[in-house]
Amino acid sequence: MRKFLVVLDDSRECLNAMRFAAMRAAHTGAGVEILSVIPPDEFNHWIGVGEVMREEARERIHAHFEVFAKWMRDKQGVDPELVIREGEAVPEIIAQIKDDPDIGVLVLGAGTDKKGPGPLVTQLSRSAGSLPIPITIVPGDLSKEKLEEIT
Repeated sequence: MRKFLVVLDDSRECLNAMRFAAMRAAHTGAGVEILSVIPPDEFNHWIGVGEVMREEARERIHAHFEVFAKWMRDKQGVDPELVIREGEAVPEIIAQIKDDPDIGVLVLGAGTDKKGPGPLVTQLSRSAGSLPIPITIVPGDLSKEKLEEIT
Protein backbone atom coordinates (compact mmCIF):
# COMPACT_ATOMS: atom_id res chain seq x y z
CA MET A 1 0.00 0.00 0.00
CA ARG A 2 1.25 3.47 -0.82
CA LYS A 3 1.85 5.70 2.20
CA PHE A 4 2.03 9.41 2.82
CA LEU A 5 4.98 10.29 5.06
CA VAL A 6 4.37 13.27 7.33
CA VAL A 7 6.73 14.71 9.94
CA LEU A 8 5.55 15.19 13.51
CA ASP A 9 7.30 18.09 15.21
CA ASP A 10 6.45 21.08 17.38
CA SER A 11 5.74 23.44 14.48
CA ARG A 12 2.31 24.98 13.93
CA GLU A 13 2.36 24.01 10.27
CA CYS A 14 2.63 20.34 11.22
CA LEU A 15 -1.13 20.30 11.89
CA ASN A 16 -2.11 21.10 8.30
CA ALA A 17 0.40 18.59 6.95
CA MET A 18 -1.18 15.92 9.17
CA ARG A 19 -4.68 16.86 8.06
CA PHE A 20 -3.72 16.85 4.39
CA ALA A 21 -1.95 13.48 4.60
CA ALA A 22 -4.90 11.87 6.39
CA MET A 23 -7.49 13.30 4.02
CA ARG A 24 -5.53 12.29 0.90
CA ALA A 25 -4.94 8.82 2.34
CA ALA A 26 -8.64 8.41 3.09
CA HIS A 27 -9.63 9.49 -0.42
CA THR A 28 -7.05 7.32 -2.19
CA GLY A 29 -6.97 4.18 -0.04
CA ALA A 30 -3.42 4.88 1.08
CA GLY A 31 -1.81 4.83 4.51
CA VAL A 32 -0.10 7.44 6.65
CA GLU A 33 3.29 7.07 8.27
CA ILE A 34 4.15 9.68 10.89
CA LEU A 35 7.84 10.27 11.45
CA SER A 36 9.25 12.03 14.48
CA VAL A 37 12.96 12.74 14.74
CA ILE A 38 14.66 13.25 18.08
CA PRO A 39 17.64 15.60 17.61
CA PRO A 40 20.96 14.29 18.93
CA ASP A 41 21.76 17.45 20.91
CA GLU A 42 18.97 16.64 23.36
CA PHE A 43 21.12 13.88 24.89
CA ASN A 44 24.56 15.45 25.20
CA HIS A 45 24.59 14.94 28.94
CA TRP A 46 25.86 12.27 31.22
CA ILE A 47 24.72 8.85 30.11
CA GLY A 48 22.10 8.36 32.83
CA VAL A 49 20.55 11.80 32.30
CA GLY A 50 20.66 11.33 28.52
CA GLU A 51 18.75 8.05 28.75
CA VAL A 52 16.05 9.62 30.93
CA MET A 53 15.73 12.54 28.49
CA ARG A 54 15.52 10.16 25.53
CA GLU A 55 12.71 8.21 27.20
CA GLU A 56 10.86 11.44 28.08
CA ALA A 57 11.16 12.59 24.45
CA ARG A 58 9.71 9.28 23.25
CA GLU A 59 6.81 9.59 25.72
CA ARG A 60 6.05 13.14 24.47
CA ILE A 61 6.13 11.91 20.87
CA HIS A 62 3.78 9.01 21.63
CA ALA A 63 1.34 11.35 23.43
CA HIS A 64 1.43 13.84 20.54
CA PHE A 65 1.03 11.01 18.01
CA GLU A 66 -2.01 9.60 19.82
CA VAL A 67 -3.85 12.92 19.46
CA PHE A 68 -3.31 12.92 15.67
CA ALA A 69 -3.89 9.16 15.36
CA LYS A 70 -7.24 9.36 17.16
CA TRP A 71 -8.41 12.14 14.85
CA MET A 72 -7.21 10.21 11.77
CA ARG A 73 -8.97 7.02 12.88
CA ASP A 74 -12.19 8.72 14.02
CA LYS A 75 -12.61 11.32 11.28
CA GLN A 76 -10.79 9.87 8.27
CA GLY A 77 -10.81 6.11 8.83
CA VAL A 78 -7.01 6.01 8.55
CA ASP A 79 -4.86 4.13 11.06
CA PRO A 80 -1.42 5.79 10.97
CA GLU A 81 1.84 4.21 12.00
CA LEU A 82 4.52 5.95 14.05
CA VAL A 83 8.24 5.83 13.34
CA ILE A 84 10.75 7.46 15.70
CA ARG A 85 14.31 8.08 14.58
CA GLU A 86 17.22 9.82 16.26
CA GLY A 87 19.55 12.22 14.48
CA GLU A 88 19.36 15.33 12.34
CA ALA A 89 15.89 15.80 10.84
CA VAL A 90 16.63 16.06 7.11
CA PRO A 91 19.04 13.10 6.85
CA GLU A 92 16.66 10.98 8.94
CA ILE A 93 13.67 11.89 6.75
CA ILE A 94 15.64 10.94 3.63
CA ALA A 95 16.81 7.71 5.29
CA GLN A 96 13.22 6.79 6.19
CA ILE A 97 12.11 7.37 2.60
CA LYS A 98 14.88 5.10 1.37
CA ASP A 99 14.21 2.47 4.06
CA ASP A 100 10.47 2.17 3.35
CA PRO A 101 9.66 1.54 -0.33
CA ASP A 102 5.92 1.91 0.37
CA ILE A 103 6.27 5.65 1.01
CA GLY A 104 4.92 7.43 -2.07
CA VAL A 105 4.72 11.09 -1.04
CA LEU A 106 6.40 13.28 1.59
CA VAL A 107 3.97 15.83 3.05
CA LEU A 108 5.41 18.94 4.72
CA GLY A 109 3.69 21.96 6.22
CA ALA A 110 4.94 25.41 5.26
CA GLY A 111 5.22 28.06 7.93
CA THR A 112 3.53 31.41 7.46
CA ASP A 113 5.83 33.80 9.28
CA LYS A 114 8.30 36.24 7.73
CA LYS A 115 11.27 33.89 8.27
CA GLY A 116 10.12 31.65 5.44
CA PRO A 117 8.44 28.27 5.08
CA GLY A 118 10.50 26.56 7.80
CA PRO A 119 13.76 24.64 7.92
CA LEU A 120 12.43 21.30 6.67
CA VAL A 121 10.70 22.79 3.64
CA THR A 122 13.73 24.96 2.85
CA GLN A 123 16.28 22.16 3.17
CA LEU A 124 14.26 19.38 1.53
CA SER A 125 13.12 21.50 -1.40
CA ARG A 126 16.80 22.12 -2.23
CA SER A 127 17.28 18.38 -2.72
CA ALA A 128 13.81 17.65 -4.14
CA GLY A 129 15.25 16.86 -7.56
CA SER A 130 17.19 13.91 -6.21
CA LEU A 131 14.53 12.45 -3.91
CA PRO A 132 12.88 9.20 -5.05
CA ILE A 133 9.37 10.55 -4.27
CA PRO A 134 7.52 13.86 -4.69
CA ILE A 135 7.08 16.40 -1.92
CA THR A 136 3.72 18.02 -1.21
CA ILE A 137 4.02 21.32 0.65
CA VAL A 138 0.86 22.35 2.48
CA PRO A 139 0.45 26.04 3.35
CA GLY A 140 0.21 26.49 7.10
CA ASP A 141 -2.68 28.94 6.96
CA LEU A 142 -5.12 26.87 4.87
CA SER A 143 -8.44 26.38 6.62
CA LYS A 144 -9.87 22.93 7.36
CA GLU A 145 -12.59 23.64 4.83
CA LYS A 146 -10.10 24.50 2.10
CA LEU A 147 -8.08 21.38 2.88
CA GLU A 148 -11.21 19.26 2.58
CA GLU A 149 -12.02 20.94 -0.71
CA ILE A 150 -8.62 20.26 -2.30
CA THR A 151 -8.10 16.73 -0.99
